[in-house]
Amino acid sequence: MSNRPVNHARAAEKFLEDAPHLKFHDERLWDMRQKRDDQMHMLPEWQELRTEASRIKEHTLSRLPEYLEQFEENAKKNGIHVHWARDGAEHNRIVGEILQAHNARSLIKSKSMVTEECDMRPYLEKRGVTVTETDLGERIQQLDDQLPSHIVVPAVHKLTSDVARIFAKDYKTDPGIRDPHLLAEAQRQAARPVILHADAGMTGGNFVVAETGTFVVCTNEGNADLSATVPNLHIATIGIERLVPRMADLGVFIRLLSRSALGSPITQYTSHFRGPQKGGEMHVILVDNGRSARLGMSDFWTSLKCIRCGACMNTCPVYRRSGGLSYGAVYSGPIGAIIDPTFNERKYSTLPYASTLNGSCTNVCPVKINIHEQLYKWRRVLVQHHEMPFVKREIMHMAGKLMGQPKLYRAAISATETSLSTLPRFALYNWLNPWGKHRENPHPVKQTFHSWYKANRMNKAGKTEESR
Repeated sequence: MSNRPVNHARAAEKFLEDAPHLKFHDERLWDMRQKRDDQMHMLPEWQELRTEASRIKEHTLSRLPEYLEQFEENAKKNGIHVHWARDGAEHNRIVGEILQAHNARSLIKSKSMVTEECDMRPYLEKRGVTVTETDLGERIQQLDDQLPSHIVVPAVHKLTSDVARIFAKDYKTDPGIRDPHLLAEAQRQAARPVILHADAGMTGGNFVVAETGTFVVCTNEGNADLSATVPNLHIATIGIERLVPRMADLGVFIRLLSRSALGSPITQYTSHFRGPQKGGEMHVILVDNGRSARLGMSDFWTSLKCIRCGACMNTCPVYRRSGGLSYGAVYSGPIGAIIDPTFNERKYSTLPYASTLNGSCTNVCPVKINIHEQLYKWRRVLVQHHEMPFVKREIMHMAGKLMGQPKLYRAAISATETSLSTLPRFALYNWLNPWGKHRENPHPVKQTFHSWYKANRMNKAGKTEESR
């Protein structure tokens, strides 16, 4: 795994060149944003729900060790085996040991971003375990050997023609299929035999309830229920931040989750897991993987409130036009840009700059994470830690010098205006002007604000009329 900084701009440029995929991606995500707004306007108490969800999350995170221990105690009473994983390597080792103890060679799993964090599939496959994603989008991405490009809809960047090509290669279906229903049926026919003969099943967990020692999985396909109940062995991988204190708190988040994610009132399946089925075995792995360290970051700990709805991604103009894969990380979009640097500050140092800081992400977040403010704060941290590309660092240094000297700044502005008016196009649009690669330079103005102000608002003594 390379530690080289992700070149988001270059990857986004490649995505922008593909007009059909760009158009579909942008329109599909904006449609989800609009449906989210429709649901919001249907609920007069929407803002109160957001405030309460934020309060519950902040309260829980402020007492996280206490609630984790409460969950463990109650889960064990329910017959659940509870494990603790400090990082991805420990998580993978625990999963491998559980499967080995049961001589399990095939694992079916529903969508879990934590297992993506831990890079679990390659680890298990090297040890002879076949891992099959049962979520349609995740399965498409698995077959295409790509990371999920969205938290909720992992293959949202793909057209039906892309899926038809992938299924034709792996399922021997007709590559000319353009009906999404036929493609979904092809996945169903291929997945059912695998599910029925699997040795073990795995799910994630959307919410964990400390009071009852139970957890909840929300899906729209029912695949998580099959993964959890068809095999006798059920493993659930859950980040330690997914806790809520009481069952009574759960309703607040259930009402917000699907409305924020897809613009639907509720997920098709909201399944509560209280313990192993008769004759079966259930394991819950609580994963830290940097979350405790993030909890200690005064500017960034509130990102742990995230309920993985993807609303910030659906509204973000940068994400919609650059695609999730351009972020080079498990988590993309605005939430990824503030989470990813906590995993690897150098590798993901470019992502906080993949934003206009317009604040739309913060406005739609159901738990009121101040995402755009954290993006700005990450930029400051990265500059202080010297995790900024050389060219950008030098440009910013020169800009600081220029703006710190008013006379020099005004002279530079005047020269720039003259250049825009007189220089040929090849001199203005080249590698020294990355802004002009996809945009036209601003039109030159006849008069700068400073020259206008000097002529109209200052007297001969250099004092403003208002100051006399």
